[in-house]
Amino acid sequence: MYRKHSETIKEWVNNSHKALLVTGARQIGKTWLIRDELQKSGYTMFEINFIDQPDMIDYLNTQMSADDFLVKLKMIMPENCKLHETIVFFDEIQKCPEIVTKIKFLVDEGSFRYVMSGSLLDVELKGIVSAPVGYLTVLQMNPMDFEEFMIANSISQTTLDMLKDKYETLQPVEDYIHEKLLSLFFVYLIVGGMPDAVKTYISTKDIREVDKVQRDITTLYKTDFTQYETEDRKLKLKSIYDLVPAELNKQNKKFVFTMLDKELKFDRYENSFLWLKDAGVVLPVYNTGAPVIPLLINKSSNVFRLFSNDIGLLTSAYPAETKIELINKNGEVNNGAHFENVVAQQLTANGFEPYYCKKKNLGELDFVIEMSGKVVPIEVKSGKNYKTHTALDHFMSVSEYPIEKAYVFSIGNIEQTGKVIYLPIYMNYLLKEKTLDAMIVDVDIEGL
Repeated sequence: MYRKHSETIKEWVNNSHKALLVTGARQIGKTWLIRDELQKSGYTMFEINFIDQPDMIDYLNTQMSADDFLVKLKMIMPENCKLHETIVFFDEIQKCPEIVTKIKFLVDEGSFRYVMSGSLLDVELKGIVSAPVGYLTVLQMNPMDFEEFMIANSISQTTLDMLKDKYETLQPVEDYIHEKLLSLFFVYLIVGGMPDAVKTYISTKDIREVDKVQRDITTLYKTDFTQYETEDRKLKLKSIYDLVPAELNKQNKKFVFTMLDKELKFDRYENSFLWLKDAGVVLPVYNTGAPVIPLLINKSSNVFRLFSNDIGLLTSAYPAETKIELINKNGEVNNGAHFENVVAQQLTANGFEPYYCKKKNLGELDFVIEMSGKVVPIEVKSGKNYKTHTALDHFMSVSEYPIEKAYVFSIGNIEQTGKVIYLPIYMNYLLKEKTLDAMIVDVDIEGL
């Protein structure tokens, strides 16, 4: 299946002298993508998986010098792994994270090139003292977004190009195509972006089989939680993770940590939230006190909404009947939490840091982001009355908030009314920061 990051890895193979570290939550396709790209690269690949080959952890003892490490590495490599023609792939590097500290030496030495992959890396690497700045490129992977899901389901490049053109020109999509893409998007709400779940859906079209895959992934996550809860008894990882669906369905979607224990304060749970965030399994969207640049200045670190890293894993917590009603686009089913989770995922994957903004006299904005140096509010509407957005109107009427445009994602088609741009919910993947080819600053210092 096509993954956007295949181009990133290909670019690294062709043009970078650094090592590559691919991180992200479990089961999002890191290993498959690396293997696929390296096999096409022309390099010989030598792989060590520290979970499948636990004896390698002791063999490549991290206490040894970098020179000894390289000697022992060469001893276990087959004869076809020639110097300067081989990429060494360390998979599940979280089981042997100290190898990262040797990357500076290994890159400088130059015999081989190196790519590493693993999960929970932000958690595991906190104990590493010397990060090899300048010698390591870090690639954060996410579950498949709706564009990748469309490609996996054989949506043509012609259709994808048409959608991009409609987004850029703000022209409506033909109704027939719009309805078909909406139907596929509602399937995406159930299947999500975990590659195994997507593959299962494409081969069987059976949501029950997809659900089995998703529950296996959730079980794997909770096994990790149990391990770390044992190491640190203060952590309440499973309890927080299990509350995400219920908390998102409340009218007040702010995560209320007293649901865990009314006697304990947030600072007793803070490490648990941060662990889940660093492990990539949840996405906290923090409150900002005002929609002004920079949003970080008014961030409230203990007030946030908590989303799942994958919409399919979120929906897997719901009964089968709810999933059927969701696919059938039953208006009585509250889709708001699902729509918002998809948007939170996509904004994060596209490099934004989304916030939400709530003010007593104005209301609440679902998301606010910084885009092209401006604050851009984003509202997400799951119902038919998507043009009713009282809070957004209130915020846009405040003169101290110089909001030049806002987006509303809904089941409706493309339209613009004043500063508000209405986009179909399936177009959320197109909302990206414009990339600049260069930022050349040439200062005239002649005569100084």
